[in-house]
Amino acid sequence: MPLESASLESRLLTFLAPWRNAPAWRVALSGGLDSTVLLHLLAQLAHREALPPITAIHVHHGLQAAADAWPSHCQRACDDLGVPLRIERVRVDGRASLERAAREARYAAFEAALGEGECLLTAQHQNDQAETVLFRLFRGAGVRGLAGMAAERPLGAGSLLRPLLGATRLELERYAKRHGLGWVEDPSNANDDHDRNYLRNQVLPFIVRRWPAASETIARSAEHLAESESLLSELARNDLSLAGERSEYAGMQLPSLALAALIELSEPRQRNALRHWLAPLARLPDSAHWAGWRDLRDARDDAEPVWRLADGELRRAQGRLWWLASPWLGFVPEAYSWAVSAQSLVLPGNGSLRFEGEPPVGPLEIRYRQGGEVMAVAGRGRRDLKRLLNEAAVPAFLRGRLPLLWRGDELLGVALLPDLRVEPGQPWTLRWTAPTNDSGLS
Repeated sequence: MPLESASLESRLLTFLAPWRNAPAWRVALSGGLDSTVLLHLLAQLAHREALPPITAIHVHHGLQAAADAWPSHCQRACDDLGVPLRIERVRVDGRASLERAAREARYAAFEAALGEGECLLTAQHQNDQAETVLFRLFRGAGVRGLAGMAAERPLGAGSLLRPLLGATRLELERYAKRHGLGWVEDPSNANDDHDRNYLRNQVLPFIVRRWPAASETIARSAEHLAESESLLSELARNDLSLAGERSEYAGMQLPSLALAALIELSEPRQRNALRHWLAPLARLPDSAHWAGWRDLRDARDDAEPVWRLADGELRRAQGRLWWLASPWLGFVPEAYSWAVSAQSLVLPGNGSLRFEGEPPVGPLEIRYRQGGEVMAVAGRGRRDLKRLLNEAAVPAFLRGRLPLLWRGDELLGVALLPDLRVEPGQPWTLRWTAPTNDSGLS
């Protein structure tokens, strides 16, 4: 066996050793050179190694006429290797960046295809890593972005693995030619109007003519930065723990942090902690937009400041910092009648309500706060609802969407505060299942 081929295979096996007992390995097969080589390497290794079942997934975006032939090409390649192929056809939302939309559609399909503990193997290589680092550098990325593509990360119920990041494109080309492999060429890769293509076709070749090992050294720098990012993540986890990080409030999905603990940190550590906290919740703000954090942090105690981000907003209340996702913020309060015979009521945009026990009699209605509401509380007489909510430490931003149960002019119950009783021993309790507070990001 040629030395270079043996080296690729041995490096592949070494990388994949921690996942040898995974339920399945699924190869993202575009039909191009890189994924074709990865699939062939794995198929050859499976003849003499005990590997998990190997299948391939081809995602067809339908964005160009040439791509219509690629599923058939991938099917023939898989048939030759005896590897099952799954073809996923996706619809790409082209209202924003087409390249980003295609990537999001592709990875959504991959994620849906992964079972518990399964691995998706993609074929990005060292040259792709160098291109990614340069692309992000020119966009002003920080340590997280300049660490490049991770060799492994969670994806859905499984893991995404990039086992060829240490291999060069030249190595893959030599392997493909040695084994007589055929692959497809994406005609859009020649279009330098796309920034990544311009880097790949114009910038990197120019750099490599001066510094032949540039791709390798850029990729090495990405590894150093990935280690730095790991240390920053460890620091952030410690700081977030000290800040009393919570993911819910009163059973609702409302992530929050203690503001006082954050303020005690230096400003760079504040930003580091917030970046790591926000990463799974929202697209992170650019450098200039961080002024919004300072405005939020430094506002008067009696103010209700808001820091708006792409996927939601941060608010201050009860000494804490709260994350509210955009879908959660879109609620419009309306009144709803509630038939006595119905044990539950769906509230559009605001979850649902149900009774535990025998519901109260009479025509019931759900309304929302207007101000000035009064409630008769057993053993305490009539109390302003505002004072009751203050006593219960309900965050101000939440009060306007609390469902209130009315019978005529009588306020009978308040969602989230089931212990408020109009009369002792009443045979019912009002339970609210709040809406999710999810940006839809992973």
